[in-house]
Amino acid sequence: MSETRIKTCVTVNGQSVEREIPARQHLVDFLREDLGLTGSHLGCEHGVCGACQVMVDGQVVRGCLTLAAQTDGRRVDTVEGLSDNGELAALQQAFLEHNAFQCGYCSSGMLLTALHIVRNHPQADRDEIRDLISGNYCRCTGYHAIVDAIETVLRGAGSALAQAKHNGGSR
Repeated sequence: MSETRIKTCVTVNGQSVEREIPARQHLVDFLREDLGLTGSHLGCEHGVCGACQVMVDGQVVRGCLTLAAQTDGRRVDTVEGLSDNGELAALQQAFLEHNAFQCGYCSSGMLLTALHIVRNHPQADRDEIRDLISGNYCRCTGYHAIVDAIETVLRGAGSALAQAKHNGGSR
């Protein structure tokens, strides 16, 4: 029995992509294997760990639970395509400063969740941040450094921190 293939057209990181894909191909596999965007990782493949997260029409979704065909006519943003307006750059800088990256496996999913928090929960306190990142597993940091990094950006220090680094200064 042959595999059913379908045609899909999706905007990925601002670029229109048209492909014929297997009907049951997961979004993260499409991004990694077909488009070479390897920022999203395959961790549990059950939607539990958050390593595969991407944004679809501005909402964070699990790439291992979303079929690529479901994104037909939609916009998909990966960690590789989200730094244009500086929000992600500030988060990345804060993650570096607070040593929140550690091994890096969860980082892309964690950064997308952090970006969602910055955009949609700008008044979040530490407990709310912990709750909002609870769907992302990190085996290295104990989450304290990640919460510190997100809080730094929420309180506005992330922008100043990134600017100081850009200008060659320190905090």
